Amino acid sequence: MPLPVITACGGISPAGRTSDHNAFSRLVFEALDGAGKRRVLDSLAALTGTAEGNEALLEGTLIRRLEGNLFEAGVLAAHLNATAASPLEVEVRDMDLPDEIPEGWEVRQLDNRRKRLAIRAGAPLLLPSRRPGRVQSAGQLPGGFDPAALYPSRNHPRALQLAVYGASDALGSLGLDWDSLHARLACDEIAVYASNGMGQLDDAGFGGMMNFPARGKRTSSKQCPLGFGGMSADFINAYVLGTAGATGGMLGACATFLYNLQKGVQDIRSGRRRLVMVGTAEAPLVPEVIEGYRAMGALGEDEALLKLDPHRDTPDYRRACRPFGYNCGFTIAESAQFIILMDDELALETGADILGAVPDVFVHADGPKKSISAPGIGNYLTLGRAAALARQLVGVKGLAEHSFVHAHGTGTPQNRVTESHVLNETARAFNIPEWPVAAIKCYLGHSIGSAGGDQLAAALGTFATGLLPGIFTLDEVARDVHDEQLSFSREHRHLDAPMAALLNSKGFGGNNATAVVLSPEKSLEMIARRHGDKSVTQWRKKVETTRETVAQREQQVLAGLEKPRYLFGEGVLDGEDMEVRDDAIRLDGWEREVRLRHDPDFDEYV
Repeated sequence: MPLPVITACGGISPAGRTSDHNAFSRLVFEALDGAGKRRVLDSLAALTGTAEGNEALLEGTLIRRLEGNLFEAGVLAAHLNATAASPLEVEVRDMDLPDEIPEGWEVRQLDNRRKRLAIRAGAPLLLPSRRPGRVQSAGQLPGGFDPAALYPSRNHPRALQLAVYGASDALGSLGLDWDSLHARLACDEIAVYASNGMGQLDDAGFGGMMNFPARGKRTSSKQCPLGFGGMSADFINAYVLGTAGATGGMLGACATFLYNLQKGVQDIRSGRRRLVMVGTAEAPLVPEVIEGYRAMGALGEDEALLKLDPHRDTPDYRRACRPFGYNCGFTIAESAQFIILMDDELALETGADILGAVPDVFVHADGPKKSISAPGIGNYLTLGRAAALARQLVGVKGLAEHSFVHAHGTGTPQNRVTESHVLNETARAFNIPEWPVAAIKCYLGHSIGSAGGDQLAAALGTFATGLLPGIFTLDEVARDVHDEQLSFSREHRHLDAPMAALLNSKGFGGNNATAVVLSPEKSLEMIARRHGDKSVTQWRKKVETTRETVAQREQQVLAGLEKPRYLFGEGVLDGEDMEVRDDAIRLDGWEREVRLRHDPDFDEYV
């Protein structure tokens, strides 16, 4: 069976550019030496267009005060005429009133949900002012970084801009010429699985399509098609890779990245594909989306943050997300993360770097439940199965002493109890005495569908450096957290030869997923058993050239000389550019034909 290996990782998050472990290095900045810190600052300077990299750049990354989270205050316009020509008296819901009652309005409480509103003649019904939302913290891309300015983005929703950038970053970090891979592969040996959990809900996507008519604006022909949640894969196929292979995008709330990863892993293990790009691009920092999560009670509001820090006069936005500590809700974020998977044989043949391997991803629903948004039993199944596979591959001692967990770690009171119980009970069952647990949402926030990709990028960074990011917002573990078998740390720590990581996702609706990720060393050990030491030795010679190419590319990026790969209108094919036979289909530009093979799996039915 082919082993799915990770040969490239790229993207963009609040910590910066993903490739070459740049974003990961921002997470563990305090633990780096002088040269490592300088590299982080230079990377952020190049990303944000800043002339000089200095530590002031760090303030423009990670979770911080949200920019532009404003709402129209005149919410009554949906119920009343635009102006009051004569006195009006109407019954309204509390939620329909603006925060600031304007002059000329008199409000009388009817019950705990309704008010009687009297409006004098000439008083305004739609206020021209705007008000801030009750949530003013978010994980935002580094200040000054604008993906739309890097390619002809036209009217693309922000998530698609991030998808183009993230997929290009992953492709650049591969260190191989993409056209040369065409020569090795038929188009049906390639796949792209990319999506997001929320769709495109800003004005350029579904958000504008739904509210432009009410705002007196013209709906465009692009808002509907570009709003679909699977559009990331479509853009990558058409404009980044130029591929006509398998495509799709799974939607699984906060587990979306791992759902797409499972598709890629299954394709490669089955032999159906040899190369798969997997990823997500999520851009949910839209006022209406934030307000929706806030209304659920899921987000940490400013007022609640102040209650956590009664000694402060203003909320500590940097510490808005506090996984497994005393907390008040999660912090929403934007992120795009992409990886390239290959089967182990193709990686050896091409000299692609092997950053790790993903032997399997486990997905389970919660089954019957009282509330669709509440956690349930599914995560016990995914984590238990993942731990069992990790034990099989790295051994009892490897699991107990050389593995770690990237918790979903949202920073909500409910998550700290339920997920810690899942982790603790799994550790107890597998005799893991002190399982190291990371929770990087304390740095990045919760990027919904991209959260698993954030975790995967961080896990690869730990394999490369041995550093596990601490939970820096964890002043103390909350008393209701189950931690008898778990090891939480506020400080960054060095792990002893980490061999396996378990990435955990718990999504609204019962979307649970846990992935097993193996270190490069363990992956090569397994590959050597399958292909022989000679093949690995030959690969080591080839990969030196690949790594040199990656290093050269990194210098180009730092110098601001690389732009996202965006091939709009290039290499367009139609029915005249292909040959269809009963045994194969040939496409112009592809050296390998798509073979129309006999499928022996159906012989018993024919």
